[in-house]
Amino acid sequence: MKHSGMRIFTLIWFGQMVSLVGTAMTRFALLIWTYQQTGVATAVALLGFFAFIPYVLISPIAGVLIDRYDRRHIMILADLGAGVVTIGLLVMYRLGALQIWHLYVAEAVAGVFEAFQVPAYTAASTTMIPKGQYGRASGMRSMAEATSQIAAPMLAGLLVTLVDIDGVMMLDIATFLVAMATLLFVRFPLVPKADAAERRPLGHDLQTGFRYIVARRGLLGLLITFVGINLFAAITYFAILPTMILARSGGDEVALGSVQGALGVGALLGGLVMSVWGGPRRKIHGALGYTAVSFLCGDFLFAIGRTLPVWIVAAVASSFFIPLLIGSNRAIWQVKVPPDVQGRVFAAQGALQTAMIPLGYLIAGPLADKLFEPAMLPGGMW
Repeated sequence: MKHSGMRIFTLIWFGQMVSLVGTAMTRFALLIWTYQQTGVATAVALLGFFAFIPYVLISPIAGVLIDRYDRRHIMILADLGAGVVTIGLLVMYRLGALQIWHLYVAEAVAGVFEAFQVPAYTAASTTMIPKGQYGRASGMRSMAEATSQIAAPMLAGLLVTLVDIDGVMMLDIATFLVAMATLLFVRFPLVPKADAAERRPLGHDLQTGFRYIVARRGLLGLLITFVGINLFAAITYFAILPTMILARSGGDEVALGSVQGALGVGALLGGLVMSVWGGPRRKIHGALGYTAVSFLCGDFLFAIGRTLPVWIVAAVASSFFIPLLIGSNRAIWQVKVPPDVQGRVFAAQGALQTAMIPLGYLIAGPLADKLFEPAMLPGGMW
């Protein structure tokens, strides 16, 4: 079945959104399970660490293969692999044999498949839609991610009480099938191979993405900026925030789910604005300006907040600007990088930006356990 323009992108976007919701439900349920089993933030933070490390290491190789082979096939195989990982966890849980280290292994394997799926999705979208629609398409992707943030905590919390964690994982597996089905019914536009990448040695192609970025000062400066942003975000939002909410609320899972849902609401609204508007004309202003506003709103309010209403306001205020900054940044790269090398360049970009996230998790876990969490408990310094 052949489609063109935004129709093919919208169909794929829908399937990926459904899959995102399923994956987020499983991760939320297993995050709570991990915290209940261990009671320490480091164990939770390590889930993220083991997910991101393979992504960083495998991305350069994935980028080469994305430029050599059909990006649709790569996305299908990545979705299939992620589904198999969930099936493995489901079997272990039903046998009563699931342990924390199993989750670390599963996250690592899933990270490998994500290293293929994410840059393939971004590179493929460049050839599907007109240049003027890049910002809107990015807004739609942010809406999908936000939908998973909103729906996953609520659905996972409800389903865990009704059908237990294994029921959540079974639903997750069904969502993978939806994503794969949408990919099976479309064809991606062909990408011209301007440099005959498929005939070059793998070692040469592994360097292409990095060399392309280093040779262009504007892209290199933008990348360095987002490397720093990702490190700070990993320490604050990804690793410390969940345990901070649990510590200040006395382990209230509803409070944590509400805050994560609020983060999703803000991102959904921001994604909606971006999908309709397309972002500012000068995308660099959006990439940097909205980043500053997001951190200022979120970090300040979370730092002074002691109650759920304040946390919800902080979550919505900070996450609203995230789709705007991500969309602006992504559009810059899609415009500046030729389609035939986007797999390698986007993989290199993703690897370098993402490398700071596991580092942030490693820093944040011990800080949360030894400093922040004790300080936030009743009678603590804060």
